[in-house]
Amino acid sequence: MDSVVLLSGGLDSVVNAAVAARERNSLLCLTFDYGQKAARKEIEAARAVCHELGAAHLVLRLPWLGDMTQTALVSPEAAVPTLAGEAPEGEEAEASARAVWVPNRNGVFVNIAAAFAEALGAEEVVAGFNSEEGTTFPDNSAGFIAAANRALAFSTLSKVSLVSYTANLHKAGIVSLGLGIGAPIHLSWSCYLGGDKMCWACESCLRLKAGLWKAGYWEEFLKRCPHC
Repeated sequence: MDSVVLLSGGLDSVVNAAVAARERNSLLCLTFDYGQKAARKEIEAARAVCHELGAAHLVLRLPWLGDMTQTALVSPEAAVPTLAGEAPEGEEAEASARAVWVPNRNGVFVNIAAAFAEALGAEEVVAGFNSEEGTTFPDNSAGFIAAANRALAFSTLSKVSLVSYTANLHKAGIVSLGLGIGAPIHLSWSCYLGGDKMCWACESCLRLKAGLWKAGYWEEFLKRCPHC
């Protein structure tokens, strides 16, 4: 095994998995179910992407992670923030991020993936981060990657590294990168909700839509997407 990929099924993770598949020989993709509203759709999307990439896929269930928080991603009583037409900025983006924050989620995911990587002899954990959301989600930032790698140098004997091929890109750049390497981004599921179709009103959907539009792939995506 060469790489362990954190594959939520969203745009960023799908493109990172596709890059890793080109750069490396074999992948294990991990998808986490912590009771999030979109768990079923994320798992379906991740499974379809792994089939396209020829990658191994494992679903890990962490119910305790969802049980400890009242985040809108998991709580039936908390509504996912919906926004009017465009991806949020400034205070609106910060409020949306707080509403869907899960305590130390990416920290937990990275460390579990690193344990798999060390056990399997893989050199790296690959995660789908981006600079756009890194401004309001600190665990999506380049600073988080650097800090995680300092910790992994001590917590893994083989010094597993955390990498993200999209950490310095906005959504449109990620779409363009994915299209350039033939990533199956039409199979992705980025919505915070778990309905049959993406809602196109939550922050994650709006960021995806803006990226697809700017990259000139919006109409084609709608044609190919099985849940649009």
